[in-house]
Amino acid sequence: MVATHRRSVMTRGQGDAHDVTDVVSHIVADSHIASGTATVFIVGSTAAVTTIEFEPGAIADLNRLFEQIAPRDADYRHHLRWGDDNGSSHVRAALLGPSLTVPFADGKLLLGTWQQIILLELDTRPRKREIVIQVVGE
Repeated sequence: MVATHRRSVMTRGQGDAHDVTDVVSHIVADSHIASGTATVFIVGSTAAVTTIEFEPGAIADLNRLFEQIAPRDADYRHHLRWGDDNGSSHVRAALLGPSLTVPFADGKLLLGTWQQIILLELDTRPRKREIVIQVVGE
C-alpha cells in the first residue's frame, strides 16, 4: 500500500529549521500501514530534509558549518546568471539533499531518542514550503 500526503510550512529564510517529526509520525500512524518506510521530500531546490537533535545549539552548529562551506556572501556564478542572491542556497541544498527515508514498524517511526526529522530552509528569503510524505508498506 502507498499513501501520499502534502503539508505546507512557512519559513523565515536561510537557516530556519522546522521539526516535522510529529507531522510525519501522525501521517504514519493514521495510514494504518503497520510496517514500511516513510519518505519525506521537500519540493524545491533551496531547502533540505535531514535528521538532527532538534535543539538550538545543534541547529546553530549546522548553520555555522554551512556558512563555512558555502558562505552566503561568496561569489556564485548562479548570481550572474539569474541576478539573485541565493547561490549559497542551491549549493547547501545540494549538499544536504531534498529527501529522507525512515523505516517504521508497528505504526511508529524507528528514530533514535534524540533524532528528529527537520526541514531546513536554505533560501535567502521566507518561503512557503511543500513537504511530500509518502508512506509505503503493508
